[in-house]
Amino acid sequence: MRTRRVVRSSCASVQGYATFMRRLNGWLTWFLILMIPVSIITGWVRSVTYVSALSLWALVSGHWSTWQAARVEVAQQREALERESHPIEQRVVDALVDQTEIAAT
Repeated sequence: MRTRRVVRSSCASVQGYATFMRRLNGWLTWFLILMIPVSIITGWVRSVTYVSALSLWALVSGHWSTWQAARVEVAQQREALERESHPIEQRVVDALVDQTEIAAT
């Protein structure tokens, strides 16, 4: 149970760093592309275990990318609602009123 919490918190902390995730996914993509000829040359593509592992990886990475896209959409919706409830024009006017002093002459 403790290991699961450690892995879950580690994954959650890394996912907040978009640059890291983009680089990690880029390197994993290149690694998998380079594994195609290696798999053919070594005959691993004839192995049921190897093909099953690739299928599981495809399933997991597909769901992960869908989940990440959904997270972005939720954040965008949250920002849109925030903009609707506190329009930029009103914030600018409020800031100008707060920073402006009117003196009677």
